[in-house]
Parts: sequence; C-alpha cells; structure tokens
Amino acid sequence: MSGKKAKEKEATISDLLIEERKFEVPDEFRKKANIKDKDIYKKAAANREKFWAGFAEELHWFKKWEKVLDWKPPHARWFVGGKLNVSYNCLDRHITTWRKNKAAIIWEGEPGDQRTLTYRDLYREVNKFANILKKLGVKKGDRVAIYLPMIPELVIAMLACARIGAIHSVVFGGFSAEALRDRINDARARVLITADGGYRRGSIIPLKHDADHALLETPSIQHVIIVKRGDFPLHVKEGRDHWWHYHMEEAESYCEPEEMDSEDILFTLYTSGTTGKPKGIIHTTGGYLTGVYATTNWVFDLKDDDVYWCMADIGWVTGHSYVVYGPLACGATVVMYEGAPDWPDRDRSWQIVEKYGVTIFYTAPTAIRAFMKWGTGWPAKRDLSSLRLLGTVGEPINPEAWMWYHKNIGQERCPIVDTWWQTETGMILITTLPGIDSTKPGFAGRPFPGIEADILTEEGVSIQKGGSYLALTQPWPAMLRGIYGDPERYVQQYWTKWDKKTYFPGDGAKRDKDGYFLLLGRVDDVLNVAGHRLGTMEVESALVDHPVVAEAAVVGIEHEIKGQVIAAFVTVKEGNTPGGELQDELKEHVVRKIGAIARPEKIIFSADLPKTRSGKIMRRLLRDIAESKVLGDTTTLADATTVEKLKKHYEEQES
Repeated sequence: MSGKKAKEKEATISDLLIEERKFEVPDEFRKKANIKDKDIYKKAAANREKFWAGFAEELHWFKKWEKVLDWKPPHARWFVGGKLNVSYNCLDRHITTWRKNKAAIIWEGEPGDQRTLTYRDLYREVNKFANILKKLGVKKGDRVAIYLPMIPELVIAMLACARIGAIHSVVFGGFSAEALRDRINDARARVLITADGGYRRGSIIPLKHDADHALLETPSIQHVIIVKRGDFPLHVKEGRDHWWHYHMEEAESYCEPEEMDSEDILFTLYTSGTTGKPKGIIHTTGGYLTGVYATTNWVFDLKDDDVYWCMADIGWVTGHSYVVYGPLACGATVVMYEGAPDWPDRDRSWQIVEKYGVTIFYTAPTAIRAFMKWGTGWPAKRDLSSLRLLGTVGEPINPEAWMWYHKNIGQERCPIVDTWWQTETGMILITTLPGIDSTKPGFAGRPFPGIEADILTEEGVSIQKGGSYLALTQPWPAMLRGIYGDPERYVQQYWTKWDKKTYFPGDGAKRDKDGYFLLLGRVDDVLNVAGHRLGTMEVESALVDHPVVAEAAVVGIEHEIKGQVIAAFVTVKEGNTPGGELQDELKEHVVRKIGAIARPEKIIFSADLPKTRSGKIMRRLLRDIAESKVLGDTTTLADATTVEKLKKHYEEQES
C-alpha cells in the first residue's frame, strides 16, 4: 500500500474537525433561502441597533419604542418605552390573515392520540384560559407555575399568562416534588397549573400526585388548575383545586391583551448553576420576542408551508424559544410530541416525520448519538424525504454524530444548523445561516448577524488561533435581564471575569480562519493534564471515533503528580462487549488521535450517562463518582437512578 493510501485509510471522522473540510449547501436550497445576502454580517455590524430594529418593526407594537438600546453595563434595556404583547404577536396578528385556518400545533401523544389546533383554535383557547386566570385573581406581574407534560395545554397556559401580563415559570414535568417545591417558593407563585398525569415510555407520570407533595410546603399557592390528560387516580382539594375543562366550558372567548412594556418580565426559567443550586433566569418581553423571531426566521429558513419539529421539551429554554414563542410569532406549523423517541419502537421519531411530512427537524446531540446506537435500520424503515433542514442544540456535537445525522437522516442533502446558545442568552447566538454559509462537522459557525462574540485569554486579550474563553462583547436583544431575587449573583456570575461590558458564558472555544467557532464545552470541564489544557470535546470526539463507542464523557480527576488525569465514561454500541481488552484498545485509540498526554487513566463502561432533561451530560456528577465524593444535586437529571447505578458500578470496578 502506498503512503498516500495508507494515510487515506487512517483518516477518520475526527479528522473532519480540520477547517478545510466543508459541506456546501445545495444550490436549490440557497436560491430559495430567506436570507442569502453574504454581506449581511457586515451590514449588521455597521449598525447593530438598526439591524435589530428592522426585525422588531415586523412585530406588532401598541406603542413604538423611543430608543432601541439603553446600555448601562451590565444592564441593558431594549426598545425602551415600547408597548406590545407576546400573545397578540403569536396569535391575534395571524387570525386576521389566511393563517387563521393554518395548523398552529400538530400534537401527538405517546399512546397515539392526536390533536390539531389551527391558529384560530389556539387563539380561542388562550383567550378563554386567560379569562380563567383573571377570574382566579391573577394580575399583571403575578407568578404562575406550570407543571405539565408535553400537551397543547402547556402552550395555551404560557400564552394566556403572556396575554394578561402574568409571569410564567415552567417546571419540567419530569422534575421531582422537591424540585417543583423549590421553584414555586423561589418564584412565590400564586397559581399552579398541572395535570392528573402524563405518559413516558408506556408508564404514567403522576404529576398531580407529585405536585400534592410539593404543595405541602408552598404557602404562596392559592389555586391549582388540573388538566385531565387521562383517567389517573388523584386527590382533589376542595376550594383550591380546579378542573381545567370545567372552567373552560364557561369561560368567555375573548380577553383583552395587556399592553406590556418592552422590559416587563415575560417569564423566569430555572437552570442549574455550577454549584447545583438552580437559579431563576429572567427574560423580558420586547427584546426576547425580537431575538427568537429573527433567529427562527433566518436560522431555520422558515417558510409558510414548513412543518417544523423541535424535539425539546417546553420545560427547557429551547422549548420556550423554538417550540413556542419563535415559531408561533413566525406563524409556523409546529409539531409537538409527548413521549419518548424509542416508544413503542426506536423509529417513533422517524414515524412522526413520515406521518406529518416534517420539513425542519431540530434535536440534541445526545438524541442523535442514541439514534446512532440503535442503528441505521430504524430511520431506513421510514420515508424521510420531506426533510429539508436539520438542526442540533444543547451541547457541541462530535463530528461522527454530525456525519451520521447528515448521511442517515438528512440523506446528504439537508443543511445542518449547529446552534450555540444558552438559557441565559434566550436566543441562538452562534450558528450557520443555511442560505449563505458552508457547514463544517464539529463547528457551530459564526455569530448570528448583529451578535458580537470573541475568544479571549484569561487577561482579556483577543486571540485568533488556539482555544480559550468564549466571550460576548456587545448586548443582544434576548439576553437575560437578571436572576430572580438575586441581582448580585447576576453581576458576579456573568459580568466579572473581564469587565462589566463583557459577558462570560462559561464555555471554551476555538476559531478557524473563516471565523467559525468550535465550542469546547464548559470551561469548568477543561482538563489540565501535566500543564496541558485539553477540551473535554477533543477527548470525547476521539473516543466516539472508535467504531464500537456510542457515547463518551470525560472528566479530570485529581492526581498528585500530573495535577489531573482523565477518567472516561463510555457507552458502547449494542452488540459489543465491554471489558479490559477494549479499555486498553480505547486508551491507545485516544493516544493515536490526540497524543499520549490525552491517554485516559481510567475507562468506566456504562449503559447510560447522567444527563439533564435537556440532554446535557452532568460531568459534575461524573467527577463526584470518579473522586468518590458525596454526590451533588441531582434534581435536574432526566433519570436520577442513572447516577446511583453508575456510582455502584464504578465502585465495583474499583474494588
């Protein structure tokens, strides 16, 4: 074999991270794209306020703003003095047009039940429920907690709150009673909206039962509204608990929308901090809606005939921004699915795509890796020809997963938008624009037009080569406005690393010659082995590059000589047997891909990794396991039993 051929054979998926590997968007897609002006980045940078005002002007305002931006670092106010209503922009604006009879929500329950709500249907339901809230004494500025499965009533409740100016706090339906209690108490919510239950992998999630436990210690709650999802056993407390459907039968069908100041709070959403203590992120009205409206339109290239499916649960910011507010403000048809992607079979997601003719599909890398693990046979059973654009969100996607997604789901014809953003940012900040940019496996892309991002050293020096800290150097419309009840924490956590003008998101990144950003994961996950800084993504990508590995997460653990060594938690693809021989093979594989400095000290095999409901791997808990520490907060995990099983398995391996 010639030297050239040998090198070609050795080239693997990890090599796709080199900046020269690009995938061009098909010409047919580019010609029809919503935005195809390559100069838009320069134009937006030349006058950022004018750029964002252009999107805001496409929305409905009761009163136009007096000033686009008031920036007193680290506090921003957008569209100062403007008055609008988010519910009006998502509903009323559309029912005076042909969209009134367009499907707004196509919903499918895990058992197979279905509902379709047109924009007129959704408008009527939201107005009625808004009147119910008002009848129960809910006023502008009151907090309403929402604890529901992925059913249309969740969207209705959010929009009803927005209509009357109440602040909603959606709590993911998989959270425990304790987690619900803590979030209700922090927000001092007056009303809780829940359901008798929901479905997940064929099992009943007893939401009202769990809520009752939380309500034992939530003195602020005055009323509980219960959606009847099924015939689930539950306790109803006379005078406090109300059935949704009974009240809806009697409610009036129109509720005047409240004129909200652009900076009035729309919602709070609780997210985990590095300490494990959740914090209530505040998002306001005008800037947030402008940001999610703009990015939904351009990033997903949304057309009137698209059928759009974001798989995220609405209990997370992706669901708020890109299931509810962004798509509905754009007049989209949104698919909602209640259950698990592998129930009753592992092609459930692809069955839904085929059934409803989904054209835009947005999901998390952790889901893509699960699809990979299950094999190509499942998507191959279904007709995915309706798809025209794919997206990924939640964490950096390793190149092998990107390529699998590109080939087996996009069938090598669908652009992939790899999006970086956070609960705190409210909107997508770094990605590719599919009508303009090439795509690169592993690279998220460039900052969205009007967004200013940089890579700074510890000293705050901007660098073009090498990895360091991601920084946002200018305010953006959907940025968080604070942490509920804790203004000092807001400043301390996000605006003190360099100066109060520069936002620190806590992520590491690299940038290539085209200005594309490669996200390296949380900087508290950056490894420091014998003085060498290694991103967790680099080592994880090398591990996942091995043909038998489905998923991997690495953490640094203390070492008296090297400072840190690498512990890797690995899930293998079905049909492969983990063991000592494979451990050695994987260690050498990492050495070949990165170098001896990256050789894992330990490899622990696991059927599952601890993840949040949004799909992020909880490396903090993996470090606790690897260093034999007491486990930290586990309330945000999708399955709290996973970490206990993994801890037990690790201890057995170490003994």
